[in-house]
Amino acid sequence: MFSGKTIVVEGTSDKRRVKEIIKEPIEIICTNGTIGVSKLDEMIDELDGRDVYILVDADKAGEKLRRLFIRELPEAHHLYIDRVYKEVATAPYRHLATILLSANIDVHGEFLQKDG
Repeated sequence: MFSGKTIVVEGTSDKRRVKEIIKEPIEIICTNGTIGVSKLDEMIDELDGRDVYILVDADKAGEKLRRLFIRELPEAHHLYIDRVYKEVATAPYRHLATILLSANIDVHGEFLQKDG
């Protein structure tokens, strides 16, 4: 059972990385890169009434996707990784855990010290 929160990421490797870190039962949805208007509309309907967090890569494709969500789902919370890491899937565990924790998402404590 999910907690009423949803994290939107770009790919399955992002999903795996985030899923390892979070402690509470949160749904994680992959856009699988660029998303079409009809798929986005479906997704927005599914997300109605939920706390939505957008966590995408710090690159051109991620920023394009983020702008789309800002326009179509303005109530979503946007989480940003440091541009140095570029991708959610390769960002250090500690960095991601800190970002998630700052958004009041419960994380496994060991990831707050873990580097890799």
